[in-house]
Amino acid sequence: MTDFVALIPARLASTRLPDKPLADIAGQPMVVRVAAQARASGARRVVVATDAARIADTVRAHGLECVLTRADHPSGTDRLAEAAALLGLRDDEIVVNVQGDEPLIPPALVRDVAALLQRSPDCGIATAAHPIDHVDDYLNPNVVKVVVDGAGRATYFSRAPIPFARDHLAGFPQRLPTALPDGPEGARPMRHIGLYAYRVAFLRQYPALTRSPMEIAESLEQLRALWHGVRIALLHCPDAPPGGVDTPEDLARVRAHFVR
Repeated sequence: MTDFVALIPARLASTRLPDKPLADIAGQPMVVRVAAQARASGARRVVVATDAARIADTVRAHGLECVLTRADHPSGTDRLAEAAALLGLRDDEIVVNVQGDEPLIPPALVRDVAALLQRSPDCGIATAAHPIDHVDDYLNPNVVKVVVDGAGRATYFSRAPIPFARDHLAGFPQRLPTALPDGPEGARPMRHIGLYAYRVAFLRQYPALTRSPMEIAESLEQLRALWHGVRIALLHCPDAPPGGVDTPEDLARVRAHFVR
């Protein structure tokens, strides 16, 4: 069994869905639903990290552990770094960042990302990706793509359509490289799944790392780690996990799942 801690960052600020972590889903707040999925993953400890007293009070009222963090963190990773320090976690421990708006996150995916990092001692981070099957997703800048090396480590993340198989993309953008049966091995586009496992030693270093040019250009904070030489192990998933909650329509979809 992989030993890891699940940290759930949760903030009230949301322009499209105010008070999102506290949104009711079949009688329970969303953040509590997320914590239940994290518990089912086999995490040794599940902790919500928030800057809002309302969220902390709600989480504790449901018998869950919570830490209050500063409100001025520039990124979710910075918030996790503070939470790890407040909890006194050791450098060699593994933390999985389970987003507070993912009430349908598969527990097995959380566990598998943690296990990948445990068996990848040369990496400071592990994350996941799944194949892209639709050209609209390949071209969509809101869909983050990732390419890997021969050892299964991420080499780059981008909002651009990568990898671009020049000799196999005749008719671009009408079709993907995988539309050709003789497409190049390893060139299938992969969509990044925003689930991360970290070694606590890396989290302690992260706030002091300077932002990288590519991180700023792409608005992808994982590029800061790559820029500074931190290796990222990548878990290949066959399919996309259920989507999180960003809009009222997403919330309605998730609520429907729980009342089947």
